[in-house]
Amino acid sequence: MIVYDKLWETLKEKNITQYKLINEYHFSAGQLSRLRSNAHISTHTLDTLCKILHCRVEDIITYVE
Repeated sequence: MIVYDKLWETLKEKNITQYKLINEYHFSAGQLSRLRSNAHISTHTLDTLCKILHCRVEDIITYVE
């Protein structure tokens, strides 16, 4: 299972709030909801987050058996 716990840590390190993601970067509130519930997201969404946060995918997701 993929979990997005590292995303919240990375957002905090970069001083980017969920509100800022939605309003300044035009990130979908629905996608944030999916991330909060560890639901499936597209690689496009991962790519977008990496671009916004200037990070690697490993800074956003973790695989847990």
